[in-house]
Amino acid sequence: MSSMGDGISIQDPAYLITYQNQALKNLIGDHVGEHCYAAYEHQDHICEGCPVEKAYNDGGIHQAERTVIIGKETRYRQVTASPLRDFQGNIVSVIEVIRDVTEQKKLESQLLHAQKMEAVGTLAGGIAHDFNNILNVIMGYSNMVEDTLAADSPAREDMHEVLVAADRAADLTKRLLLFSRKEPADVKPTNINELILGLQKMLVRVIRESIEFHLDLTDTPLIVSADTGQIEQVLINLASNAKDVMQEGGRLLITTGLEEIDEAYVAAYRYGRPGRYALITVSDTGQGMDKETQQKIFEPFFTTKGVGKGTGLGLAISYGIIKQHNGYIKVYSEPGEGTVFKIFLPLCDEAALDEKPEGVEPVKGGHETILVAEDDAALRELSRRILEAFGYRVITAADGEEAIAKFLENRERINLVLLDMIMPKKNGKEVGEAIRTVSPKIRILFASGYTSEIISNKELLEGSFDFIQKPYQSKSLLLKVREVLDK
Repeated sequence: MSSMGDGISIQDPAYLITYQNQALKNLIGDHVGEHCYAAYEHQDHICEGCPVEKAYNDGGIHQAERTVIIGKETRYRQVTASPLRDFQGNIVSVIEVIRDVTEQKKLESQLLHAQKMEAVGTLAGGIAHDFNNILNVIMGYSNMVEDTLAADSPAREDMHEVLVAADRAADLTKRLLLFSRKEPADVKPTNINELILGLQKMLVRVIRESIEFHLDLTDTPLIVSADTGQIEQVLINLASNAKDVMQEGGRLLITTGLEEIDEAYVAAYRYGRPGRYALITVSDTGQGMDKETQQKIFEPFFTTKGVGKGTGLGLAISYGIIKQHNGYIKVYSEPGEGTVFKIFLPLCDEAALDEKPEGVEPVKGGHETILVAEDDAALRELSRRILEAFGYRVITAADGEEAIAKFLENRERINLVLLDMIMPKKNGKEVGEAIRTVSPKIRILFASGYTSEIISNKELLEGSFDFIQKPYQSKSLLLKVREVLDK
């Protein structure tokens, strides 16, 4: 039991803890000799629905789920209680197995969200089609009535207003159909870079003068099968959204790049299919949004604007368009820290040839020791495996405080710190400052879903710094690590 990865706890009939394995001590501390309800739940009596109590009462195996708040992070733990009996069959104690199921909960939440979006899309499409039938009747009869009215009839103007309102309703249903992906797309091979360059003047007109607009497009042609009008609409929607959240001015940046999604990427980020993609990143320096808002922004009619200032369909339509193109749209944001939208569109077969472009930098490994500080367990494990496969020695940390502790324990042999910007307990900036207090020359590579420009503008980091943007590919990570180490 001492070597198990799950936490193990044994309670006697008085609910006193008589044993904890090392995994549980590492998780919540040593509480042997204390009452379980006080040590684990901070209560002064047996908890309601306690699985240990149930196991004592009926001799069965019982499960419960506990939610624990650690700093700003919510963790989920599954507790299984089983009775332990003596040779006479009497229950002498109960053993609890405590398993962290946070990652499983995240996957379930993402699946439920995807299913909800699919259900909402189906509902929106059904409503739009039915509503269009009603609108056809309204508009048809209105036209017939209008044709019977004299040119100078006051009723003619009234009927015109009815038709204008019906046109607006028809436009609304068309946008609902785009969200539900039932409006057919006219796709053809399209160079994303050329599309964005051609849309540049329109985007400048969409945003206000107080907002700086910048493009950073890759030299690599990015050919995708796309309905150009629909992709343009997505970019206009995102630019319009950025304008609304930067009332006092700011910076809008659109970048493009080539991304290759592999099986490891899918496992780490929990979306996508393996293949080569054109990546469009739209970043703003606006007010950002919380997790609850991020969960809802792609839903139709959801808006943070005031009454009468928006339909709440812009991002919902964008979501539907990208899904229709077999792509993915993801959002990265924190309150007060701006927002980044990443759009992945699969490349055409013509652009997916395995030929290596001229001047591609070869991937090199090394034998240095790297401290990887990342709170996402799947991404932390992925980074470790990538680096170790190329000869590096890796030490991992799951939060800011652990990163500092691991560095202090191993500072004589650590050559580089790969440091996530957003972590529980201490963020990347705080960890970097603490580490450089004891080792001023240590190399640090910061990682974040934000762009380096947003991090600089928001003063999350000051001065010059080495940076890699998430999500990153194996090759990108290895090249950047080698670049920083060789400085």
